Amino acid sequence: MLNTKIDFTKISLMDALDLAILIEQEAEERYKSFCDLLGSAYKGDAADFFNMMAVNEAKHGKELSSRRAKLFPNIPSRVNIDMIDDIEAPDYGAPRSFMSPRAALEVAMSSEIKAEKFFAAALEYIKDPQIRELFAELRDEEIEHQNLLKAQIEKVGTELGPDVDSEDVDTAAGD
Repeated sequence: MLNTKIDFTKISLMDALDLAILIEQEAEERYKSFCDLLGSAYKGDAADFFNMMAVNEAKHGKELSSRRAKLFPNIPSRVNIDMIDDIEAPDYGAPRSFMSPRAALEVAMSSEIKAEKFFAAALEYIKDPQIRELFAELRDEEIEHQNLLKAQIEKVGTELGPDVDSEDVDTAAGD
């Protein structure tokens, strides 16, 4: 469950902030790659939604970076991207051609749930009260993000199919 190479029994507050920043950066980069892969066809399509998610992840990463800079100015990070793997980033195979906005919302929801579970699991190992507070805050933010996504999912309805009519999509390899 803890997709990291970090010992949570020995993590420092600085390391915890660096980890959180990297988690946001990884998710941001993955959402951007989905935008590039899908290309945008119209306002409000799946790529547009993934772009919005990338912007939100970047915003949260900047907030965490600012917090870290105030507490630990000019101290290099000891945590790097090789120490984490898909904590909040959506799965590489998630986007597909003609993906509906509803399907994109489901991808994001899965990622937010995955991140919530990560922070909840990490809390079991952390004794330091400041780090516990940070990770509880991050877990709760993931729950808040889930609630926002639930509201958006209700708005778009239940359609999980492609963004085009079924006759516009090849259904067999030989067509």
